[in-house]
Amino acid sequence: MNTTAKPLDKLNIFSFSGIQMKTFHITWLMFFVCFFGWFGLAPLMPTIRVELGLTKAQVGNIIIASVAATIIARLIIGKLCDIWGPRKTAVRLLIIGSIPVMCVGLAHSYITFLLFRLSIGIIGASFVITQYHTSQMFGAKIKGTANAVTGGWGNLGGGVTNMVMPLIFAAIVGFGYTKGEAWRYAMIVPGVMMLIMAFIYNKYTKDTPAGNFDEIGHSKEDAKKTDWSVLADWRVWALTLAYACCFGMELTFDNVASLHFVDSFHLTQSSAGFWAGIFGFMNIFARALGGIVSDKVGGKYGMRGKGLLLAGVLLLEGIGIILFAQAGSLVLAITAMLTFALFLKMSNGATYGIVPFVNTKNVGLISGIVGAGGNLGGMLFGFLFKSSSITYVQAFTYIGYAVIAVSVVILITRFTKVYTNTEEKGDVPAEFAGAVLAE
Repeated sequence: MNTTAKPLDKLNIFSFSGIQMKTFHITWLMFFVCFFGWFGLAPLMPTIRVELGLTKAQVGNIIIASVAATIIARLIIGKLCDIWGPRKTAVRLLIIGSIPVMCVGLAHSYITFLLFRLSIGIIGASFVITQYHTSQMFGAKIKGTANAVTGGWGNLGGGVTNMVMPLIFAAIVGFGYTKGEAWRYAMIVPGVMMLIMAFIYNKYTKDTPAGNFDEIGHSKEDAKKTDWSVLADWRVWALTLAYACCFGMELTFDNVASLHFVDSFHLTQSSAGFWAGIFGFMNIFARALGGIVSDKVGGKYGMRGKGLLLAGVLLLEGIGIILFAQAGSLVLAITAMLTFALFLKMSNGATYGIVPFVNTKNVGLISGIVGAGGNLGGMLFGFLFKSSSITYVQAFTYIGYAVIAVSVVILITRFTKVYTNTEEKGDVPAEFAGAVLAE
């Protein structure tokens, strides 16, 4: 038996051997690059706002647009992963997505900028590919951890872009270009990175440990038969709500953090970008921590334990956001930000520590639905920051209360169902028996 063609049951993050670990590292790096392009404009918004003469409402619409397209894209990409395989899906998304990233500099009005920002949002669907591909490469006992690490390290792109894009911007200004020109040229960098990533993904990854879909006789006709019965499963919607409140808040904060620090604490664009970047940098460990703890708790207490963990970290996230909103000084704001960021990112990991077990035959579709929920949350939260009658402080406070409410929903949701199909049981460890929806 060729053991190299099987999903791995352990994760050695320092290993690059075998198609599983090569794919692991390439897929998180792909999401990192996409996140860099997706939010490359966010730390430059103080400059863009002035140059294009944007109002608060228009900035709010831009924030909403940045995540709106991703909602539909994630639903579509999840299904395409089931049909085409994650490798072909990733390559095509990277190539198509690089076009608006590199061309956004052609925008010279609010409307054209808004449309480009909307188009750029499709690359946020890369997250679904990362989660799907990682789930293919690792066994049930380690899926939550592996998904959390790839998702977290990919999300790290949001922190890096907040720190690096202002530096790229400043370097271009240093070469004699105006600020209005510099932000435009700066966005070419992430676009080129995406094209390079498309080449790497195509050349060095496989859809599964056994090979690509077209090499192992994967039936596209079976994959096209969408099992819409998952829409009747309340657990899917509970996880969608949870992800709306954790990843949705992460997207929102990535978009507004620099503006909030500039407006509330009078920081420079570079300083504001640095502190906003610290928020994103916590993904280097915090999301992974959520997945690791989820797997450990699941091994001891089953799916009920995983659900209780998710409810707990969501509750702490909500409390932390409220404390951040009420912070009266930069020191208190940074302390509260680091606190809620820890639990927010752990919630991200804990959510996808459950997702692969809800329905093993529809991992792509469910990953897409839950992932889209994150963007739906980001879009809805964006309306709060658009309002002329609601301050940023009030918006953060309202979000905090919403997160606490959803933690209660997760608390009362039973993620365990009786397992009747013994054929599929081999893919799920004994401690999770009863956790997967009977087919």
